[in-house]
Amino acid sequence: MTEGTTIKPLVAGNWKMNGTTAMVREPRLLAGMMRDVKTKCDILVCPPATLIRRVKGVLKGSRIRVGGQDCHAAASGAHTGDISAEMLKDSGATHVIVGHSERRTNHKETDATVAAKAKAAHRAGIIAIICIGETLDERKGDKTLSVLTSQIKGSIPEGAMASNTVVAYEPVWAIGTGLTPTTAEVAEAHTHIRTELNKAMGEEGGKTRILYGGSVKPSNATELMSAANVNGALVGGASLKAADFIGIIKAYM
Repeated sequence: MTEGTTIKPLVAGNWKMNGTTAMVREPRLLAGMMRDVKTKCDILVCPPATLIRRVKGVLKGSRIRVGGQDCHAAASGAHTGDISAEMLKDSGATHVIVGHSERRTNHKETDATVAAKAKAAHRAGIIAIICIGETLDERKGDKTLSVLTSQIKGSIPEGAMASNTVVAYEPVWAIGTGLTPTTAEVAEAHTHIRTELNKAMGEEGGKTRILYGGSVKPSNATELMSAANVNGALVGGASLKAADFIGIIKAYM
């Protein structure tokens, strides 16, 4: 399957460790803004686990889905402080982010760990958003494509399908820094990812959404989303405010 084949984009917001009950007003505002508005993309918000059920409640009747930010590989057990994919689903989540660079760096998560978490999401019946991306040193060392190849091979579990898997390319050096790769650099990375997904997943690889993440904001969303093989965005800080997040969603209106 080549670029141009119909893949419905996804714009996902990752709140990270931000948000208390007062923040629930933002998805409520977003749902109001989206009422009677036609978009060409799916929309997802991933608040902290403490807010998933509340956010799910205020979004009832809207097209906006709710996801988690991480899960444990096990379904249950003696894992104090962890949350299983089954628990996320029970709270109303339809997706879960796994392998974000902040988890890989701060919690020393390996590709194998990420693959196990993605497999857990599939087991629970929710969609895994698997994050990959290179560091600044790796980019400067011309290792971007080889790093992406390695992470795809190691992080995507056997049997993954387009219906239960999304890949998010987030160059580590662009996350929260205000720096972004050029559209040509994004296209090169995403086209390479598509090729590797085709190798790893066969026909399913050509149907799998590939999101771009890393300092996506209303001012650059349309340009970034127009790059080859970009099927949406994984948005950090700009997803915390409905007014900013809808500015990115407008790239698909």
